Amino acid sequence: MKLVIATRRSALALWQAEHVREQLSIVHPGCVVELLGLTTQGDRSVDLPLADIGGKGLFIKELEQAIADGRADLAVHSLKDVPMELPQGFALPAIMAREDPRDAFVSARYGSLSELPAGSSVGTSSLRREAQLRERHPQLRVEPLRGNVNTRLHRLDAGNHAAIILAAAGLKRLGFADRVTALLDPAESLPAIGQGALALECRADRADVIAALAPLADRETTLAVTAERAFGGKLAGDCRTPLAAYAAWRGGELWLRGLIASRDGSEVLRGERAGRCADAASAQALGDALGAEFLARGAAALLGRELEP
Repeated sequence: MKLVIATRRSALALWQAEHVREQLSIVHPGCVVELLGLTTQGDRSVDLPLADIGGKGLFIKELEQAIADGRADLAVHSLKDVPMELPQGFALPAIMAREDPRDAFVSARYGSLSELPAGSSVGTSSLRREAQLRERHPQLRVEPLRGNVNTRLHRLDAGNHAAIILAAAGLKRLGFADRVTALLDPAESLPAIGQGALALECRADRADVIAALAPLADRETTLAVTAERAFGGKLAGDCRTPLAAYAAWRGGELWLRGLIASRDGSEVLRGERAGRCADAASAQALGDALGAEFLARGAAALLGRELEP
């Protein structure tokens, strides 16, 4: 068996692809796995906010094209970068076990957000983080921060920001766990949909690839992110919307929390639901139900468009 993985060329993306290659070699001894490194439009447009250039899907389109062209058999994505709706003919046959889904506060001088003096600059690339920061810490300046993990840490070390907020999973995967000053509880900063999880994508008609990837799927993570993505899909959320959802297992039930906000944090809608989710259909129903509740409570006004409950 030979499999070609399409991947971005960033250090984190390459780590993720190498991790998948290692896991495939364990479950399929003798399988030859090659990497096809590509540069995406999202990688090239590092000076503009994602919301202004088309969203997180810009990180995966070139990888999907390589799969469609037959140059690659699968792609590895951070699930939080994958749009709620896949292009026709593509599938996510495996969601791997989740790393820490929380946001990380990183600073060389301060121990927490509450310690930052008024007017301090906090760097983040996420509207979701920005809205929650502005709601809870209106005295701080939230400034855009693009680039890979190393670039963002360099900007912090160069004094461009008093602190930055990054995904804990990326820091840990790249060996930067010691740079985490504090982990933000989801009650303070609700994670992005799918944050910390790796998704494997391939053509929906490649039964051989789907079967090869199946052993890498983690059931609990898959059900959790299914609920999160159902919530996001119900709200038709995109990168222009400060939207968050996080599902965790608690006492045999899946506990789903959701959030939608205005960018300035002046309006924030929160909600939660829990239920026993034994399969994808019940996890989907949980997310749909929370999304419908948000629409009934006026989420369409925050989304800026008319949506039916």
